[in-house]
Amino acid sequence: MSAQAPASAAPHPRLSLNQATIKYAPLAEALDVAAAAGYTSFGAWREPVAEVGLDRAVRLVEASGLRISSLCRAGFFTAQPGAARDRALDDNRRAIEETAALAAAGAPGSRAVLVLVAGGLPEGDRDLVGARARAADAIAALAPDARAAGVTLAIEPMHPIFAADRGVVSTLGQALDIAESVGPEIGVVVDTYHVWWDPELPAQIARAGASDRIASYQVCDWMTPLSADSLLSRGYMGDGHIDFGAVTRRVTDAGYDGDIEVEIFRQEIWDAPYADVAVRVAAAFDATVAPALGS
Repeated sequence: MSAQAPASAAPHPRLSLNQATIKYAPLAEALDVAAAAGYTSFGAWREPVAEVGLDRAVRLVEASGLRISSLCRAGFFTAQPGAARDRALDDNRRAIEETAALAAAGAPGSRAVLVLVAGGLPEGDRDLVGARARAADAIAALAPDARAAGVTLAIEPMHPIFAADRGVVSTLGQALDIAESVGPEIGVVVDTYHVWWDPELPAQIARAGASDRIASYQVCDWMTPLSADSLLSRGYMGDGHIDFGAVTRRVTDAGYDGDIEVEIFRQEIWDAPYADVAVRVAAAFDATVAPALGS
């Protein structure tokens, strides 16, 4: 298990607590937990923001004194042209507005980054290439809105195990192909859980750095045996199989110097006291990620 840290240990200044790691905490409580534990950065999710409304969410972020590292998540736009696709695009435009507002409310250094998950195959559809092309088209359609709002759209490739139901963009290379075809307001997310297995990862991280496309770096570990819901097969860094030093050095060498979010989906962690999780995250980060940051 990951090493425990004393409650007084200050989290690394680049460490961001992603709300998904304390999934059941309402937004106000999640922000309070992060601030009380000494974090300076927080990764927000749209659902808790929607529960309180954007106006109140903005006030809560302002009061917290925390940077916003990203807003998760939008996307899910692989539907064929029609009403469902139009609704998805409208929802993404609202997410762009939310991202801009929350970043503006955060402490200096906040990043207006909206994480995009492409979505899976529409029901009855087996055309993976076509679905990926529709996702690319949707991102291109949203680019002017993002540009006007000062928001970076960050494509998150998902592990191939999720290609059917969640993410038809499976590799960092595929995400970069889309980003480079659209414009400078499109970035990518390097999420260790989704990309650690990829033999092309070193080359693709370097490629992303060369074009300044790394908009977010997210970390958690890959745990086996897989959970019944494989989305929840994540853990504290150091508890599973990922070499965080190697990936982090590559991301750092590629020029990324922003916040690093810990985003863990795991039932036992969600059920644990939020303050304990915040301390445990900081300890795991210090043991596995921080040594590769060079400072």
